Amino acid sequence: MSLQLRRQARRLFILAAVSLMATLQANTLLVMGDSLSAGYGMPLEATWVTLLEQQLDQGDTDFTVINASISGETSRGGLERLPALLDQYEPDIMILELGANDGLRGFQIPQISRNLSDMINLAQQSGAKVILLGIRLPPNFGSRYTEPFFEQYATLANQHEVLYLPFMLEGVAQYRELMQDDGLHPTDEAQPIILDNVWPLVREALGQTSS
Repeated sequence: MSLQLRRQARRLFILAAVSLMATLQANTLLVMGDSLSAGYGMPLEATWVTLLEQQLDQGDTDFTVINASISGETSRGGLERLPALLDQYEPDIMILELGANDGLRGFQIPQISRNLSDMINLAQQSGAKVILLGIRLPPNFGSRYTEPFFEQYATLANQHEVLYLPFMLEGVAQYRELMQDDGLHPTDEAQPIILDNVWPLVREALGQTSS
């Protein structure tokens, strides 16, 4: 091999090593959610998760955002998928936004709570900081179900000592112009508001992961 080829090979090796180190050192934020995070009815670039990724890119943190949210996802489905996602991405932070579809289908609240609790345990055992996003069901489901459903998130947050947002659609759900025609999903225009609700918790989690 000529001297020029050896130098070129050495440069390529160094570049590959630097790239690998950057990949290994990059932090990861995993979002486990349903259609509220998957961006139902809107372009992917408009979702609050994409806006979160853009905000992180503007800061001095090196975070990759993995949006593993699926429209229609239940807490059981999320629990089944989570172990493989934790193994694959080894997230530093996990945002958990699930349960709404369980509630809309009238699933038993203790079972929903167990699934969410198991997800939190798995994430914490893997070393991830967990952010739990709560949700309210429409009032037509009746307060005997909707209130315990809503309160389970605060109970879980206290039990597991995780960062907690009581209602991710605060400032959104009460305004018809910010909700799609189905009355369940926020519009494009609502996404920055959702990000404003979530961001303080993400910022706190960032501080915990860097300490």
